[in-house]
Amino acid sequence: MATGATLATVFTACGGSPTSPSGNMSTPLATVAGQFSSGRVDVAVAGTALASDGGAVFVDSVAGVFLVARTGTNAFTAVEGICTHEGCKVTNADGDTYVCPCHGSRYTRGGQVVQGPAVASLRRYSTNFANGVVTIAV
Repeated sequence: MATGATLATVFTACGGSPTSPSGNMSTPLATVAGQFSSGRVDVAVAGTALASDGGAVFVDSVAGVFLVARTGTNAFTAVEGICTHEGCKVTNADGDTYVCPCHGSRYTRGGQVVQGPAVASLRRYSTNFANGVVTIAV
């Protein structure tokens, strides 16, 4: 059984708990279902945060989980939604930065690490936008 001292050591070693008063403050992204078919995941934009420039969502699909952001009128980024530090789902954001809720690693919308403990970037995927649907090539 883990003691309070043991847990405190683990959190200190991994950058602190993102929910602690001194930790990284972030909010959960909305989760959107992605439809997998023929090597791609389709995400409907209407009614989601992706309907506006700067919006981002966490996409859950049978092909995996992704972080998708609208970066312009017809431009989107899609990156792997699994933290490269210990495999937690990256479900939170702080402004334009994705935040892993487990240990506080932070990534740009393009998947580059801006704060550890993660050291490797998130995998980036090609996207296409047509007829109100973002397609992620997987």
